[in-house]
Amino acid sequence: MQPRDRLTPKEFTVAGLVWEGLTNREIARSLGTTEQVVKNYLRSTFDKLGLWSRLELALYVAAHGGANWRGLAPPPGEPPAQAKLQGAP
Repeated sequence: MQPRDRLTPKEFTVAGLVWEGLTNREIARSLGTTEQVVKNYLRSTFDKLGLWSRLELALYVAAHGGANWRGLAPPPGEPPAQAKLQGAP
């Protein structure tokens, strides 16, 4: 399993939007949420992928699909692969 398989669909989306160069404010607007929620998604994504910054995240996305990144995301409402392996619904 790759580290990206631990991401939720929202975390996957936020990572892709960071790769596209959007700011937290722009990401929040596009998702219909607040900047704080975006920051929470980013912190969780950084932790799951072992990253420290938006730049590292953008480079990770570029190295693992880039323009095809969103096509690799789990369907909305589906738990991350790690949760499925641990018996989560």
